[in-house]
Amino acid sequence: QVQLVESGGGLVQPGGSLRLSCVASTSILSIYSMGWYRQAPGKQREFVARIFRDSRTNIEDSVKDRFTISRDNAKNTVYLQLNSLKPEDTAVYYCKALFVGVGYWGQGTRVTVSS
Repeated sequence: QVQLVESGGGLVQPGGSLRLSCVASTSILSIYSMGWYRQAPGKQREFVARIFRDSRTNIEDSVKDRFTISRDNAKNTVYLQLNSLKPEDTAVYYCKALFVGVGYWGQGTRVTVSS
């Protein structure tokens, strides 16, 4: 099993930025992909971004111009940079580690965008 701990969420004004972190309990180089998902109140969980072992990335089209996913292999950490935040970005952001045949979720970190 792998344990994932997200952090970096908080309250920001529209147009502000946050950097979310996901620290894994194992080397992220051993993981097929690391992804970020979000779930707004009353909504289904949705895909945001992922990064693969070979450094390829996928980012959801609706946030592609504002969000960036990256990693620090030495720290076993994946980041999600959130820029130009909008109220509709308000959600709990979850980290997911995907191995062959199994995935693991973190507890999530809450992002609130409000004036």
